[in-house]
Amino acid sequence: MLHWLPAILKAPLAFLLFSCNLAFWGSLVTLIGLAKLISPNTAARAFWSKPAHWCYRGWSSYNKVLMELFNRVEWQVSGVAELKKDSWYLLISNHKSWLDIPVLSQFALNRIPEPKFFLKEELKWVPFIGSGSWALDMPFMKRYSQAQIAKNPQLKGKDIETTRKSCEKFKHTPTTIINFVEGTRFTEQKHKQKRSPFRHLLPPKAGGIAFTLASMGQQFHSVLDVTILYPDNPGHVALDMLCGRLKRVVVLVEILPVDHQIIGDYFNDEAFRTSFQNWLNQRWLKKDQAITLYHQPEAASPENALC
Repeated sequence: MLHWLPAILKAPLAFLLFSCNLAFWGSLVTLIGLAKLISPNTAARAFWSKPAHWCYRGWSSYNKVLMELFNRVEWQVSGVAELKKDSWYLLISNHKSWLDIPVLSQFALNRIPEPKFFLKEELKWVPFIGSGSWALDMPFMKRYSQAQIAKNPQLKGKDIETTRKSCEKFKHTPTTIINFVEGTRFTEQKHKQKRSPFRHLLPPKAGGIAFTLASMGQQFHSVLDVTILYPDNPGHVALDMLCGRLKRVVVLVEILPVDHQIIGDYFNDEAFRTSFQNWLNQRWLKKDQAITLYHQPEAASPENALC
């Protein structure tokens, strides 16, 4: 364990090792992705998906090893007793840090099917992340501002079209579809700009997950409403982790049913759209209250440890 190293040495060493872990597994999964690309039929492409996911699990496992190498970190998770590896899940989560992706990947390991993240299109060009995500069939989403859509109305709904195409792929193999519903990481600046009604969260975006639910319907076993928080690290979480200052990673999970309340025509049924937005806002209000409670000294710890 390297807890004893000073932060000025920990940070560059940790960054180097995390980068090497990403480069190693990212290179392997990219090669597998190329093999899958030139495969002659569906059966051959399905064959290559298994070693690709094996590489993804390797990346996730070693991330946890590295985090614990530099940090005396306590992992806490609650609400996972009923999860299954052979089911389909839609996982919605808040988004605090880029560390959320390794955390959710570790949470999914040996609990639920391999996750598919909806990623920002900018990540497509990041070495190893972009090519590895492509090989794992993770969809890239391009967000357009209201000004861009007003200038070019054809851009409206492009993200929904990406969601539709991705859902077609995910119907054939048990999958966990992960959506950071706020659309971006939380910062105080974004919180003020968006005039968020929540204390610790940005306003949720309903259209993408509503369309995912409508596309895959009852194929989803459950919706997993996940809250990620780092209660002892209110600042820059990723930098704290690299410097060895990460103390607790908390993952709160609530398993929700998939029923008529959340499946419907979001874009053409105004009554359903209002109902779904109310449902999602209530989920976010509950999540916000949980985060507020966890920042109080008397907050109780979850019952299970992440392993």
